[in-house]
Amino acid sequence: VQLQASGGGLVQAGGSLRLSCSASGSFFSINSLAWYREAPGKQRELVAIIHNSGSTVYADSVEGRFTISRDNAKNTMYLQMTSLKPEDTAVYYCGGSLQITAGDRGSTFWGQGTQVTVSS
Repeated sequence: VQLQASGGGLVQAGGSLRLSCSASGSFFSINSLAWYREAPGKQRELVAIIHNSGSTVYADSVEGRFTISRDNAKNTMYLQMTSLKPEDTAVYYCGGSLQITAGDRGSTFWGQGTQVTVSS
């Protein structure tokens, strides 16, 4: 199983970016997918999570500016980021809980990071 993140880049403050994270390989289902970010000198923090039910949770710092979504047919998750601020600058990682077989409870997988840089 592999999670592949893409879509990072350099953008000016107030701009927008969309990140994507695709799951590939052999698995039964995806329980939840999430975006985390890690800024220099700071701990990795949860940005947003979307569960299999479609319910979502956002960090307070991004609520109202970021939107997480998923395309189940493509096994892909997206993070639409708008009104970006310099403090959003970080390496963004996608993570997910996937069931490899019908009977297991789910295992956590991580994708590689993608750099998001917001200039002031």
